[in-house]
Amino acid sequence: YDDCHLGHARAYVSFDIIRRYLEYKGYMVKHIQNFTDIDDKVIARARKYKKELYDSQGKEVTLKEAAGFITKKYTEEYFKNMDRLEVKRADLYPEATGHIPEMIELIECLLRKGYAYEKGGDVFFQVEKFSPYGKLSGRKLDEMKPGARIEVNENKRRPLDFVLWKKAKEEEPSWKSPWGEGRPGWHIECSAMSMKYLGESFDIHGGGQDLIFPHHENEIAQSEACTDKPLSRYWLHNGFVTINREKMSKSLGNFFTLKDIFKKYEPQVVRLFLISTHYRHPVDFSDEELVKAAKTYERLKECSRKIGGMNLKTGPAAGNGSSRFLKEFEKQMDNDFNTPGALGVIFDMVRYINTGIDKSHSPKSDLLTIAGEFIKLMQVLGISIKGELHHEVRGKDTGKMILLSEGKAKELLSTGEKLNDTEIEQLITQREFFRKNGNWERADKIRNELSRFLHIKDIPDGTIWERK
Repeated sequence: YDDCHLGHARAYVSFDIIRRYLEYKGYMVKHIQNFTDIDDKVIARARKYKKELYDSQGKEVTLKEAAGFITKKYTEEYFKNMDRLEVKRADLYPEATGHIPEMIELIECLLRKGYAYEKGGDVFFQVEKFSPYGKLSGRKLDEMKPGARIEVNENKRRPLDFVLWKKAKEEEPSWKSPWGEGRPGWHIECSAMSMKYLGESFDIHGGGQDLIFPHHENEIAQSEACTDKPLSRYWLHNGFVTINREKMSKSLGNFFTLKDIFKKYEPQVVRLFLISTHYRHPVDFSDEELVKAAKTYERLKECSRKIGGMNLKTGPAAGNGSSRFLKEFEKQMDNDFNTPGALGVIFDMVRYINTGIDKSHSPKSDLLTIAGEFIKLMQVLGISIKGELHHEVRGKDTGKMILLSEGKAKELLSTGEKLNDTEIEQLITQREFFRKNGNWERADKIRNELSRFLHIKDIPDGTIWERK
């Protein structure tokens, strides 16, 4: 319902690292990330947008339409920001509003089994019926009290019971259900979507520390009460981004949007700053820390430039076997994804490579092996060493290319499907440059024109295409 801030980036970068490392170790990873496109906060924001939408479209807009506009806008913004941070795309991004039948089915299961009750069109989960409640957060039921994170509702039998289905309020988005018009509660959305795409039990459930209670605790209760199976085998929670030791959040008004931060710092600098602290620990934000990260990033780029002069092929290590650096990197990452320790190994490699190249103290085959591993491990951490501030870019098969002038690009696009492969590559490269520099309007214009006769797919290493 709003722009991503640095606290959000902390979560997505943390789990991107985990996903990348699991894949590096040979695991097949199925990654599902849902979008909550209906909840109280979305509706509150949609109310503010109604008048603006009316003014721009010249017609009355329903709250449901306004909510759709809000979520579409910020979902698109999310992808733009995460692409710039090199966060790999999930396998699927289910949206809550597309899974209402699954939520109703899960609620009906809980009603049949006596864990839920309906009153006045609302449906609630009876917390006292689920004896393991509190096992994730370590909280005891008799010590819990309704408050800031426990919604008060006069239809509840007990204050700690949480809502599964909310009766429709005037004008609010709603759907038909056995209990009348209404909409799902926040917690049931996540259970229904995760169970549909990952099964009744899956390996890893992630999120920020603030979700442990009540959100994840409630997910466990409603899912396991229905299935009698453990929801997730591992629960991983990232620490907060803080400012002066206070959590960064919209509610406190002390947040910095990624859009604003990217005006001053390259996204790769931001990513490096975030992974310099273990994912479970808080990281305190300041310009001083980002300046330090920027200097650190320059060291990585300088090492990369030296490796480039060795004519090393990217990808797997160029030599035979594995160096002590690679083994130590894996040791650090095997220890609960210890990225600060892994970065320490990376900079040991930088020093070794620099010394070997500058003074020729190391055998060349050893240098090639370690340089190859350096490039490979940068990919594992999702650190792109090409940066975003270049005015020249590299095409797939065409070597170093100067950007086309706006007039030349327009002229080529007007040729349509008569474009030859080289011209298409030039336009694809042009689009990639605009994407990397946040000029989404010009990037999208090129894609839209090319999509009339090409299949275009963005992948972590660039863009692939084929003629229709």
